[in-house]
Amino acid sequence: MPATPTLMSLLTDAGYRTHGVGKMHFTPDTADLRGFQTRDSEEEFGDCESDDYLRWLSAAGHDAVQFPHGMRDEMYYIPQLSPLPEEAHPTRWVAERSRDFLAERRSPFFLWSSFIAPHPPFSPPAPWHRRYPASLLPEPHRPAGGGSLLTSYNRLQNRYKFRDGGRDRRLEQLIRSYYYASITFADHEIGRIVAALADSGRLDDTMIILTADHGEFLGDYGCYGKRSFLDPAARVPLICSGPGFGRGQRIGSPVSLVDILPTAIRAAGAELPDTDGLPLQTPAADRTLYGQYQQGTLGLYSVINQRWKYIWSAPDHREYLIDRRHDPLETMNLAYNIRAREQLLALRRQATAHFQELDLERVAADSHNHPVRIGAAPSEGGGDAFAGLDIDPDAATLIVQD
Repeated sequence: MPATPTLMSLLTDAGYRTHGVGKMHFTPDTADLRGFQTRDSEEEFGDCESDDYLRWLSAAGHDAVQFPHGMRDEMYYIPQLSPLPEEAHPTRWVAERSRDFLAERRSPFFLWSSFIAPHPPFSPPAPWHRRYPASLLPEPHRPAGGGSLLTSYNRLQNRYKFRDGGRDRRLEQLIRSYYYASITFADHEIGRIVAALADSGRLDDTMIILTADHGEFLGDYGCYGKRSFLDPAARVPLICSGPGFGRGQRIGSPVSLVDILPTAIRAAGAELPDTDGLPLQTPAADRTLYGQYQQGTLGLYSVINQRWKYIWSAPDHREYLIDRRHDPLETMNLAYNIRAREQLLALRRQATAHFQELDLERVAADSHNHPVRIGAAPSEGGGDAFAGLDIDPDAATLIVQD
């Protein structure tokens, strides 16, 4: 939606120098600025004509490296030692380009440093790959009742990511080892960016936000990938520091990535547009969040508050209810427990009211993005984003028969 303001365009209009480094995943044009004034681009599927990192890599004498981000396809979840030395690794490159920008001493500024790691394939450089001995790592979280929480998307991901062939405990441990190593290397490089900010004398008046776009199952529940509202896939770090935030402050109510825009705009003193997000400087005491993946009969929907998590999977025609207070590790689906009936009905009505109000078809018609849809096109007509929930809103449970 080219006419829709972005965080970057709003800050550019407010007089900020805006720059992006690394993976942005803009579609269909990965080189689009989307409100940035400048970018240093690095995408998993880039080419030397459009990708700044690949051009730099070639100029640095590493043009013979065929898979700088690791091998994919059937190797997607096979841990791999990076073919590149630490100083040429994509994670180091993002940090170096970020430090270069900070050295320009432009103020006020907005810098978005986006690391591909720890996205699979997990490919840390030496010697970081030896940081966590695989044999010492714990096994994945596999609760006895965890299978009742899975959707068809979990099974689909395991299939097309070649992880549905049974358990391999040694491989599971090695995957976690390389995943943690990738995170630790990224953490080290983020520290170097913060150090450059401190050297510039602007650390105390700069807000820093650390977050991620999704999590990773890593074998929890026997699953890999994302596309789920369970915590391993959906619960990500969101850490803010700087003006407006007290040391050690923790927000008890749910927060969302949609809160980043109003948080940054408030810090910049710019005019805040109409948005679903809330500034984290003044968090809401009691809040309900809504989540959605796909739509209509392919949709996966969620309603999450401080106590409960409700999920409706339209492909499975199935509900899920988790007590976040008494079951923080998400081990049991209470949607078919008569003792949780009242809460199930309340959250089901909330979900129905919220998602049926949305007119996603109108949004999709104006969009220049082309999201991947599995097996079907969006449903016809507007206002039916929650069409899959074609049940009596007062029904006690959904009975699914084979």
